[in-house]
Amino acid sequence: MSETLRESRERAGLSQAQLALRSGVAQPNIAAYESGRRNPSAEMVGRLRSAMRPLPHEAVERHRDELKALAARYGLSNLRVFGSAGQGTDTTQSDLDILVTRSPHVGLLTIAEFAFAAERLLGVPVDVVTDGGLPADHPILRSAVAA
Repeated sequence: MSETLRESRERAGLSQAQLALRSGVAQPNIAAYESGRRNPSAEMVGRLRSAMRPLPHEAVERHRDELKALAARYGLSNLRVFGSAGQGTDTTQSDLDILVTRSPHVGLLTIAEFAFAAERLLGVPVDVVTDGGLPADHPILRSAVAA
């Protein structure tokens, strides 16, 4: 278990200190779990794994070009991020809110398929909103930033 925890943390690109900050678990405890000096409970393992998930804004940064290409395959363009990821306040529990422009032939099922594919690509939950029906002064339009 200790080796798996360390490997998972390293794959997530996190130091012990970063994982401690995200999970609320003291860094010395994480070190003890990784070295095998202490055995984490199943609940603790779940908490640490949850904290290792990428933040939505990190996932976008890491996969920006792939996300744009994926959107284009679904007839979507002009990707923008809003909500906590757009404001830089996202956590490992946050989803990614994406605002898109859809081609005229793109329907609700296609948008849902894109959201599902984007979740698989990014490793975070994704919500998709289209800009076509939003009034020009809508808060989403005002707060969205380019993806």
